[in-house]
Amino acid sequence: MKAMILAAGKGTRVRPITYTIPKPMIPILQKPVMEFLLELLRQHGFDQIMVNVSHLAHEIEGYFRDGQRFGVQIAYSFEGYIDQNGELQGKAIGSAGGMRRIQDFSPFFDDTFVVLCGDALIDLDLTAAVKWHKEKGSIATIITKTVPREEVSSYGVVVTDEDGKIKAFQEKPKVEDALSTNINTGIYIFEPEVLDYIPSEVEFDIGGQLFPKLVEIGAPFYAIPMDFEWVDIGKVPDYWQAIRSVLLGEVKNVQIPGREIAPGVYAGLNVAINLDKVNIQGPVYIGGMTHIEDGATIIGPTMIGPNCWICNGAIVENSVIFDYSRLGSGVRLENKLVYGRYCVDKTGATIDLQAASLDWLITDRRQEPPSHPPIEGQAIAELLKTDGRIIGV
Repeated sequence: MKAMILAAGKGTRVRPITYTIPKPMIPILQKPVMEFLLELLRQHGFDQIMVNVSHLAHEIEGYFRDGQRFGVQIAYSFEGYIDQNGELQGKAIGSAGGMRRIQDFSPFFDDTFVVLCGDALIDLDLTAAVKWHKEKGSIATIITKTVPREEVSSYGVVVTDEDGKIKAFQEKPKVEDALSTNINTGIYIFEPEVLDYIPSEVEFDIGGQLFPKLVEIGAPFYAIPMDFEWVDIGKVPDYWQAIRSVLLGEVKNVQIPGREIAPGVYAGLNVAINLDKVNIQGPVYIGGMTHIEDGATIIGPTMIGPNCWICNGAIVENSVIFDYSRLGSGVRLENKLVYGRYCVDKTGATIDLQAASLDWLITDRRQEPPSHPPIEGQAIAELLKTDGRIIGV
């Protein structure tokens, strides 16, 4: 059976991570989120998969290649061009536009097919969903999930009649205005006929343009609410929460890698740590070839990526630290994400440490350790105080 993964977006809401990593390649404990999607699709018999790519396309194509080692077949539809300098430039044409471009190239979608957004962890019975879709005689089906009413303002709300036929959409409505608590999860089932409503070679969106059109013409267009695990990583705070959920064991289909070296503490290969001289409280994951100096404190849920160096006196609590980060002595991180030269709090507020001349606190491990500048600790804390405490010394 055939499926499509939407992977062409720039992921602007997940910056700074997506400056160098496309959203489908964002790691969940060292495994790209798109790999989990491929496993789900293969499990339910979807083994012919199209992926539209644009921003940092080579990262996705270089990792997944033809899909053979994942037990599926993959082909890519690139959206963009080569500029005058010979550089590839992404130019996405919208989620629906990407579907239409594939079909115009050669009719690939010739039977019921599934489309998934490439930025969420899901554990869904796709077989049951497709069966329901066919029984309804639907041309398009949205898989929805019921959320608490107080959360509806963060999502696109789907409004249906008693039979499940879609009547309207509300984009991030106020709690008091929401007509439903069923939200769009970005998981769709389509019949090939739906492509007739998508124009060729223009930017066209599934949610913003195709779906309203189907409602307008009264097409057999349904939503099915299902109870399943769905962890969205559409924004940096979502990603931070996803890592927390995995470490806390709340995401059933994601196992913590490595070996357990202490209760709730998992490590990759050749981690340098003296557990008797480090204050470490799980759940914590430490990537391979990371050095935790004596006197450091690591409080979970925390992920520390491979090839990091955590210095004596550094305190890391409830945080996500990406690969090759060096945290200097006395650095304190709580509820933060560190990615290269950036430190992000759980609301998404970002500090560029290099621009703020504070990159001596958090550096790339592959650089020579910087000398401590002539600045008092209190002044440092004041410079970094955006949400009360990003980093304190």
